[in-house]
Amino acid sequence: MAPSLIVDIAVGAVLSLVMFGVGLSLVLGDFNHILRHPKAFFSALGAQMLGLPLIALVIAMLAPLPAEIKIGLVILAASPGGATSGFLTYLWRGNVALSLSITSVNSFLTLFSIPIIVNVALKLFLGQSAELHLPFWDTVGHIFFITIVPATIGLLVRRNFPALAEKISQPSKYIMLVLLAIVFAIKMFAGKSYGGSGLTISDFTLITPFALLQNAACLFFGYYFMQYMGLKHPDRLTASMESGVQNTTLAFLIASNLLHNQMMVKPALVYSMYSFWTACIFAYFMNKRNAKTNAIQPKQTSE
Repeated sequence: MAPSLIVDIAVGAVLSLVMFGVGLSLVLGDFNHILRHPKAFFSALGAQMLGLPLIALVIAMLAPLPAEIKIGLVILAASPGGATSGFLTYLWRGNVALSLSITSVNSFLTLFSIPIIVNVALKLFLGQSAELHLPFWDTVGHIFFITIVPATIGLLVRRNFPALAEKISQPSKYIMLVLLAIVFAIKMFAGKSYGGSGLTISDFTLITPFALLQNAACLFFGYYFMQYMGLKHPDRLTASMESGVQNTTLAFLIASNLLHNQMMVKPALVYSMYSFWTACIFAYFMNKRNAKTNAIQPKQTSE
């Protein structure tokens, strides 16, 4: 078995384990609340599906970058958050049920939205279009089996064995954090033939400023759009994590396997190196800011 395939399998296994741990924090009542009060769901989904590609298109049009890199930034913005954003929502006390609900729906929506968005970028920056079709079962299956199934198993364990779930939930948070750090280290430092990014220093220095700008813009947009919609801090934080931490694996698939352009892969590779950590920094300060605000103002009432 090729080393790169082993790494990919290991990454999938780690992400599945992470989502199982996330599921241990859930109860069915969390999803019932979303069904009764769907404003947060539709606001966050709209911000992710419409707002992020617009942000990427604006940055790409203004950035002095090669056309393929610009398209790579747009592909990245069109690829919604997955297991990592769900874990970050859990880690920083966002609305985990909202995160999983968004992931389960956008995994279907992207089958139709990504071909449209990517073709707009191709036409705008290269003057061409592509016959682009995402493989239905591969795309949905990847998100479903790595994200939804493990989280559901975790939820069922909590429902049927609450004492066991409580016992393993807290230590599992730290174990998952270490495992994710190992995954990101492999992607950063391993050679390309071993499942790493294989980026050069010149690639990194060229792309980093604009990828960081896009990352920051998406994090702030997700949070403050939800604030504008009158939603609570946990919902705002969830939308921010879902907006700022993209599904880079899906972006790799589109750029490399469907468009066969390795230059378009590079923005997602650079983005994946730090988006987890920038999201953690953002969430830390937003949680701290919210705690300070609540200390001097009455708490918001639930919808």
